[in-house]
Amino acid sequence: MQPTEIHDVVANEFGQVNEYIMSQLSSDIPLIEQIGYYIISNGGKRLRPLLVLLAARASAQLNNMQLHQSIQMATIIEFIHTSTLLHDDVVDESDMRRGKKTANEEWGNAPSVLVGDFLYSRAFQIMVDVGSMQCMDILAKTTNVIAEGEVQQLINCGDPDTTEESYLKVIQYKTAKLFEGAALCGAVIAQANTEHQEALRCYGMYVGTAFQLIDDVMDYTSTAEEMGKSVGDDLAEGKPTLPLIFTMKHGTPEAIKRVKQAILTGGLEQLETIISDVQHCGAIEYTQQKAQQQADLAIKALTCLPESKYKTALIALANASVKRRN
Repeated sequence: MQPTEIHDVVANEFGQVNEYIMSQLSSDIPLIEQIGYYIISNGGKRLRPLLVLLAARASAQLNNMQLHQSIQMATIIEFIHTSTLLHDDVVDESDMRRGKKTANEEWGNAPSVLVGDFLYSRAFQIMVDVGSMQCMDILAKTTNVIAEGEVQQLINCGDPDTTEESYLKVIQYKTAKLFEGAALCGAVIAQANTEHQEALRCYGMYVGTAFQLIDDVMDYTSTAEEMGKSVGDDLAEGKPTLPLIFTMKHGTPEAIKRVKQAILTGGLEQLETIISDVQHCGAIEYTQQKAQQQADLAIKALTCLPESKYKTALIALANASVKRRN
């Protein structure tokens, strides 16, 4: 199955999710709708809501109520994700995302943070309507862990002594946790058995980790046009991602000194040289290998699920997560 075919498996439901997302952006405050529409409609792969739909379908035959709940849950996950993006861009002082100006660059920090709060609270309003206490428990814990990951990442910024273990913990909290919650909630909505719920939870965690590892690779291998953001953003923010951590351990003495200094100061003065350092010391291959290991674990986690086009799509999604260029 090709990456472009993954969405086709749940095309009807995905169309309903897009419609429901837009209907839930309504507000009496025009600025909320304006920023909400801007960020939600600004491209993006919507992998997390896609994961909800595929996990639900891979778990069981859905009745009409469960189908509607899966669409609601996909919207909830997208709203939570979007709210974190709005807040992240303010914290990181980002000016471009998905090839367009960030909301904070367009409207300022305060409106971006407040609209992020609106989307977050709207997600929990929809969650009440879904009426699943188990899903509410999952997402309450998920959002709390994401916040912890954001704070830990902030602590790690500017610290060249950050270890690989600490870095992996951050991305498991900050990124993989929402993938995990999306897959698990899809299984819960479908009333899957405990074994299938655990399988999909693990799948989401592994895919989310692989996705973020490749995201960090692309900061040193892709163009701004391919990524939809500025090259070297992680370095500019002093983020010690795995490619940089590996370079500081296995690079030349000069490369180690350059990378450490860049992380300490958050500077881009030697960006081109550092990109070359990262590319020539094996850091890219090492990080890609780690991502592939996570994707393989994700696919292995699905072994207990019955064969279906939805399971095939989940396997294709895991493989696509390590082969993407944007």
